[in-house]
Amino acid sequence: MSSRSLVGLVFLGLAACSPGPAESAPPAGPPDDSGRRETAVFAGGCFWSVEANFEAVPGVVAAVSGFAGGSTANPTYDQVVRGGSGHLEAVQVTYDPARISYRQLVDRFWLTIDPTDPDGQFCDQGPSYATAVFASPAQKPVAEASRRAAAARIGAARFVTPVRDAVRFWPAEAAHQDFARRNPVRYRGYSRFCRRAERLRAVWGGA
Repeated sequence: MSSRSLVGLVFLGLAACSPGPAESAPPAGPPDDSGRRETAVFAGGCFWSVEANFEAVPGVVAAVSGFAGGSTANPTYDQVVRGGSGHLEAVQVTYDPARISYRQLVDRFWLTIDPTDPDGQFCDQGPSYATAVFASPAQKPVAEASRRAAAARIGAARFVTPVRDAVRFWPAEAAHQDFARRNPVRYRGYSRFCRRAERLRAVWGGA
């Protein structure tokens, strides 16, 4: 992250993707699902935003912030952001396949990130903020097909987010779970400062 970004976030009372005192917020409503559950794992920069994006999707039962892709067992947030663990911030999405398909989830994921940035997302830059879809052997052909379709829209040479083999997912500490819902004012300030909406419009247009 640049010094300008860090100064701005400190002014807002934020550190990039780092929790602070919780605000009060209404509890989330109960999930509406058929009882069937499957999981998908996405790394899209700061896991606050990935989690918030998927929690709003009909058919998604839960979204859990955590880490994937590294060599350290049961990593902490501090270990991951310091670097060296190899993990990316990621979100495990539990969904009802009777209401939403894996392909629909992957298609939606691309539109919530900037897949042209190899170094992070928005104002969160560094190895732990890189992007990826972690796919099981059964999911991988679907994820790859979705990736090809998305890449064709913006240019395959620009599209750097990979589909990676599924690995163990490690949940993050409780302070990072449901951050956007529990801290709506701070999250909106963070999102605005990082100019997420503007960058997504620049990449994807009105999609």
